[in-house]
Amino acid sequence: MLAVGVAIEVGPRRFAAAVGDARRRLVGVAPYVLPLLVVLGMRRLALTVGPELSWYLQWNVSGLIYSLEGATIATIQSLATPAVTEYFVFVYLYGYVFLLVFPVLAYFALERSERLAELLAAYGLNYGLGLVCYVLFVSYGPRNVIPGLADSLLFTTHPTAQHLTAEVNLPTNVFPSLHTSLSVTVALFAWRTRREYPGWLVVAGLLAASVAVATMYLGIHWVTDVVGGFALAGVAYWGAVRAVERYGCWQTLPPWLADLPSRR
Repeated sequence: MLAVGVAIEVGPRRFAAAVGDARRRLVGVAPYVLPLLVVLGMRRLALTVGPELSWYLQWNVSGLIYSLEGATIATIQSLATPAVTEYFVFVYLYGYVFLLVFPVLAYFALERSERLAELLAAYGLNYGLGLVCYVLFVSYGPRNVIPGLADSLLFTTHPTAQHLTAEVNLPTNVFPSLHTSLSVTVALFAWRTRREYPGWLVVAGLLAASVAVATMYLGIHWVTDVVGGFALAGVAYWGAVRAVERYGCWQTLPPWLADLPSRR
């Protein structure tokens, strides 16, 4: 999917030229890559220490969300068919990854590094703010709160997916939906780069909408989680654009970073 997307929307020659100029482009976005890596590392650590802090705070909002929504997710799942389920499983597992990775490659191919820097900053804000919410709030998804009404369609149709999701998330981390927030963030940047990549705007919009619906259809997230994901996406998009406008991209590596290889 990535190779086809790059070939059609970016172009082989354009991408090859960008690879040849990779050092300048990577230096430009370095101040936004480093914080993203730190946040991802903290998120990994939070999978082991986060639950203890969450239960210590005792802010379990699962009941509150259920009292607001009731059996809304069960109503959505009442429309389920095998073909629709397969589509949303594919979107949730594979379309989502494509949605996040493709714009990194596409924006890397742009002559200026600002758009890639904004995207990476937005990813960092999504993961960082999402991590704060996950630590503060204990929130179980509908498949755990109302198992008699909401089915875990992802795991019943693809049991092996349970092992994958367990490696990257916890059942108490559903508010807000990071699948939704990151997907909507990508769609917002697709609108921002619609002149450079008009075809990507259509694909990103359709995939982002599908991912948001998939999280509810598969019984993973509540509607409230998805609404929270939309809000988080807006905050991350705005914050990332403002940050890059203010701080810009690096022209060269700072001495302390450039000297690291020579110190080894």
